[in-house]
Amino acid sequence: MKQGKSAGVERGSGIALWRQIEEALVADISAQRIKGRLPNELELAERFTVNRHTIRRAVQGLEGRGLVTIEQGRGTFVREDVIDYRLGRRTRFSHSLERQHLAGGSRVLNARHEAPAEDIRKALQLKPRAKVLHVEAHDMADGRVVGVCDQYYPLPRFDGFDQAYAGSATTAQALEAFGVQGFQRLLTRVSAHMPDAATAAALGQPRTRPVLRVESLYGDGGGQPVEYSVTRFSADAIQLVFDPANPDLA
Repeated sequence: MKQGKSAGVERGSGIALWRQIEEALVADISAQRIKGRLPNELELAERFTVNRHTIRRAVQGLEGRGLVTIEQGRGTFVREDVIDYRLGRRTRFSHSLERQHLAGGSRVLNARHEAPAEDIRKALQLKPRAKVLHVEAHDMADGRVVGVCDQYYPLPRFDGFDQAYAGSATTAQALEAFGVQGFQRLLTRVSAHMPDAATAAALGQPRTRPVLRVESLYGDGGGQPVEYSVTRFSADAIQLVFDPANPDLA
């Protein structure tokens, strides 16, 4: 094989070409010269002047190190840093962001009064024919959407809550503005679901990739339900942390 350097790799150095390419790509990812989707095999093969099999071996090395995900038919994508969402008795997603020094909050998209589904009505302990305020929002972390939320609040207690919510940094702050003291998590259910088209588009992922569905019920200090929510999180961006020894910690 011809000796010499080519696009950051050195033939005859004693280090396998695929390994050199892997390290070059690691450097590109670390310096954020490559974000999102990696160049395809042909483009990388031309860059490093090697065959596609060598590129494939290098990319598999990146996948093994947890730096990329390979999606059949779509390409290879740089993995974002995973955010720990600690599900404590008195914590919300915003608390976990603060703990990890990440900028974030909620973006209100829409709000309306409606008759809730029966399971939501029962969870909120509402009477038949009662109505709720349904808020649609996105959970944000460092400028990207990581969660798609549907939140339900009892009426008339929370009439106008969406305006306070939109003007607050977090849901917890908005609840405090509405007189909710000592809020607490009453229930959490976690499951994996395939996203619909709108959710997948908001999260920037294919519909073939599952999302984490987190169903939550929150109450005030007296245990009265004040919010029922369902949030679909990007499984590539969020991991859920349960810490029984520290149930109140963010």
